[in-house]
Amino acid sequence: MIVINNDSNIPLYMQIYEQIKKGIITEEIPGGSKLPSIRGLADTLKVSRNTVENAYLQLNSEGYIESKLGSGFFVLQLESMELLKPSYGDVTENKELTQGATKACDTIDYKFNFTDRCYSASEFPLQIWKKLSNQCFQSMDSITLTGYNAQWGERNLQIEIMKYLKKSRGVSCTPEQVILSSGIEYSLSLLCQLFKDDLPQIAMEDPGYTAARNIFNNNGYDVLPIGLKKDGIDIDELDNSSAKVVYVTPSHQFPIGSLMPIKKRLKLLDWGKRKGGIIIEDDYDSEFRYNSGPIPSLQSIDSMGSVVYLGTFSKSLSPSLRIGYMVLPQSLLNKYHKSFDSYHSTASFMQQKVLQQFMELGYWERHLRKIHTSATKKHDLLVDAIGEYMGDKVIIHGENSGLHILLEFKNGLKEEEIIEKAKRSDVLVSPVSTFWIRKNKYDNNMIMLSYGGIAEDKIVDGIRTISNALFQY
Repeated sequence: MIVINNDSNIPLYMQIYEQIKKGIITEEIPGGSKLPSIRGLADTLKVSRNTVENAYLQLNSEGYIESKLGSGFFVLQLESMELLKPSYGDVTENKELTQGATKACDTIDYKFNFTDRCYSASEFPLQIWKKLSNQCFQSMDSITLTGYNAQWGERNLQIEIMKYLKKSRGVSCTPEQVILSSGIEYSLSLLCQLFKDDLPQIAMEDPGYTAARNIFNNNGYDVLPIGLKKDGIDIDELDNSSAKVVYVTPSHQFPIGSLMPIKKRLKLLDWGKRKGGIIIEDDYDSEFRYNSGPIPSLQSIDSMGSVVYLGTFSKSLSPSLRIGYMVLPQSLLNKYHKSFDSYHSTASFMQQKVLQQFMELGYWERHLRKIHTSATKKHDLLVDAIGEYMGDKVIIHGENSGLHILLEFKNGLKEEEIIEKAKRSDVLVSPVSTFWIRKNKYDNNMIMLSYGGIAEDKIVDGIRTISNALFQY
């Protein structure tokens, strides 16, 4: 029986179509059955003939029924009907997907949230971005808006990024070497495809950036974990491995926060020279240093063309803009273009144009100064509060740079216990165990405190609250 709901937003012909389709799939309307005539069903349902005819035509086009000249419409006999039936079963909630979709929203339920590794949303230059967006949009014609954007990224933005990297990070490149994409993850995926035929293994720091490890694994690479020294990746362990590609975060090792000094940088470059290897330099959090100026990049001292430099605007501007870039050495540029000749930049054309204006007109440097000042205040408040309320009970890792620190606890507390006690006191902190490949190397006694997104006036109270939860007996 077909029921029509005249108050529904679903067109009448679709209501008829869906109900007949369901009947065919569930075999309530068996194969070979003749459907009512268009006129007969229209009279029964009190709808127009066109409505019923449109429903029948849709069913016919999808192969559920067929029209026989002079005889009407008949249900076709379908094989493997059981494959279609679950579509009409009960809809059950996928808890993993639901948890993933709501994970970000859940953090607002905590009074003190030390898990946001980006700077505060209130510091985003919203009005300037809106103004530049409107100006860019109004300057576009329909041909520009409906065409493909530049294959490797908008030329003028490539130039702005080249100038910025030269000034702030010492990177030496041409605009053509700057490949724009929708973020670090996409850049890494492209590099994986570029190297996979010749270089099936990738070494990376352990602990290290989990997303990078997942990308390497998803692309079929054998990931080789390399331990850390106080000054960065263990060169001897890397040297003894069979890897010819290594992923590193030398300017602010993630998550430990150490800075690779020039002596070790030269050793790493020497490794690349001897092995004929590739060094992927992720310049993570390089904009945020509090006791010195920015450290020149590894790429800036690379004379062999073995360093691929990766950067993004996610931490310093906004992750939702989805704009990142990589600087390829000349030795890889031709191979890259040959491999990805049919690809186009995945970064939004409009966002590229707005960012270009943002940089060209000087807003970018002003914005960096502003958020650096804010991050410095938050960093100092956090470190001072830890010293006051936790003293020698903890060891701080990664201070003086970035937007997070690690706290190592010396009183026997374990990561899970620390996180749960903090939660019960309305404080949200992040685990560190997820960053280790070789879990047996981790003492399971650390947490991550990210301070970029938390308000200044909550930092001291948050640390006092954690301290009370963990050290009051």
